[in-house]
Amino acid sequence: MRTVTLFVIASILATAPATGQDANTAAPAGAGSATAAAPATMARSAAARPTAISTPRAAAVPALSREATYDDGTAQRLKDAALSYSDLAVRGGWPTLPPEAKLVPGEQGPMVDLLRRRLLISGDLDADKPSGPYDETVAEGVRRFQSRHGLAPTGTVTPRTLAALNVPVQKRIRQLEASLERLTELNFAFGRRYVVVNIPAAFAEAVENDHVVRRYRVIVGKTEKPSPTLTAEITSVILNPTWTVPSSITKTEISAHMRSDPGYLARMHMEVLNARDAPIDPRSVDWSGTHTPEFTVRQQSGSWNALGAVKIDMPNGYAVYMHDTNQRNLFSDDYRFDSHGCARVDGVRDLAAWLLQDELPKWNRAAIDAAIATGERLDIPLPRKIPVAWVYLTAWMTRDQIIQFRNDVYDQDEQLLEATAEEAAFFSQAANHPLTAHLAQ
Repeated sequence: MRTVTLFVIASILATAPATGQDANTAAPAGAGSATAAAPATMARSAAARPTAISTPRAAAVPALSREATYDDGTAQRLKDAALSYSDLAVRGGWPTLPPEAKLVPGEQGPMVDLLRRRLLISGDLDADKPSGPYDETVAEGVRRFQSRHGLAPTGTVTPRTLAALNVPVQKRIRQLEASLERLTELNFAFGRRYVVVNIPAAFAEAVENDHVVRRYRVIVGKTEKPSPTLTAEITSVILNPTWTVPSSITKTEISAHMRSDPGYLARMHMEVLNARDAPIDPRSVDWSGTHTPEFTVRQQSGSWNALGAVKIDMPNGYAVYMHDTNQRNLFSDDYRFDSHGCARVDGVRDLAAWLLQDELPKWNRAAIDAAIATGERLDIPLPRKIPVAWVYLTAWMTRDQIIQFRNDVYDQDEQLLEATAEEAAFFSQAANHPLTAHLAQ
């Protein structure tokens, strides 16, 4: 923990521009140092320093990449990427593109040249293309940048793309360092087959023999009900599951519905159960929502069920899991932070078949579909548990040297770095005090 903390603090200090420029401000558009920080220059610097990386090349479409977001080399690659970006920051970072700049295909002039320089510095444009019109070369560079930042690869500078282009390099360094710090807290046992959910990216990956064999869109927790970071083991696949409504949802949402619409439970195929799991009359229940319910609400299996047709069980202290949904239209949204903490998986039947195929090959996709069609609940235990990790990485680098960034949807990066900075300050002071010097050793 302390080793990573000191790395974080030292790296932040190292990125302060030598000219005294505010560390939270991007380099001025005309700064000469920005053009000096060309990818070829960064590559030479990396060669001279073994722990640094060469300039990351731009990303292919993430859905097509076989490189895992999280593997046993991710932490080291994050360190390398942070050092590389620190080197770039010392050289002046990248220029800021004015919001009024006309950046559309076919346009040419100083603003398009500035866009070219911005893309060149981050490795999204070839170094031999420093000037020229907004042609297909620029459009391809924009698509590469968009893919690395979780944006639709349109090749046009949309408002969201412009915002991402103008994020200062210092903030990108903080994202890399915060992601690294989080990984040091995980004790994940990578297996030959495992599953990763990266919450900020809203994607899940099925990894086998160090390569992604399946990648799925997921819907994760709302900002006010964030999905947790965790490691666990997948123990079973449940077809046609029932849904036992968490007491927090019963107290707030279900109670509110029942106060305004007493027929809500019947319409949603829900029943109220007492402590012995026996049905009771909903009219006998206090729906005021003023206290924790002493009863359970359970939704029956079926097309109306909030868990859909598949639940992937992974016992953990947060009582979260992966599952299907009866609102599949939400997967088409770019912003997929809409659950109460669980992860809804697009194509979850396919994931279920992958989980079962190694030990229970009879459970292929056709067999799963047929079992679901019966409408009967079926629990399928996994003979061999499969590791699963839910991680919060707003930045990461894959084995092919592609650095990815995502928005800090839960606003956790700065909070984490502030906490680690406070810890570093504590140990620094402790080292100088006779009663606490042993703590700093």
